Amino acid sequence: MGLWLAGDPRADALLERNPFALLVGMVLDQQVPMEKAFRAPALLADRLGVDELDAAHLASEDPEHLVRLFAQPPALHRFPRAMAERVHRLAQVIVEEYGGDAEALWRTATTGRHIVDQLARLPGFGPQKAKIFLAFLGKQRGVHPRGWRSACEPYGADGSYLSIADVVDAESREKVRAAKKEAKKQMARTHR
Repeated sequence: MGLWLAGDPRADALLERNPFALLVGMVLDQQVPMEKAFRAPALLADRLGVDELDAAHLASEDPEHLVRLFAQPPALHRFPRAMAERVHRLAQVIVEEYGGDAEALWRTATTGRHIVDQLARLPGFGPQKAKIFLAFLGKQRGVHPRGWRSACEPYGADGSYLSIADVVDAESREKVRAAKKEAKKQMARTHR
């Protein structure tokens, strides 16, 4: 089963085969629709004139050039400067700490907690996004280190529709959207 995050076959194919592109999409998945965030890695690759996003290539890019690529219409994110800087820093961390191999971040981990801790340290991540990404890896990529479900609670639960971890088609995407909308309503009610 292929990924269904971007809602565009070419963009989803890049995410499927390129772990660094997947991390970039996850960084961008905030304050924009999910599809926009996960289409952005393919658009960025096009603007760079490459077929694949490579952490070493992005880390060596001039940060201002990257900002211009992010801001070029259609902008890759509603905050192109901040997100270009964040993606540039992400690329640098992947090169410095993982030798440019984004997948090593989860491939070499022995526990789910270890993956969450490593992800949470990445630019553009944090504890919640790290849990969501681990749930995605477990549910859709077959990454099952010891304790992975408990490390990503509540996102790792079977049959849930809480995050991108649960998006496998149009129907599940709408269920996730509805659950997020309901959670926002609940939060608004408790903060009145």
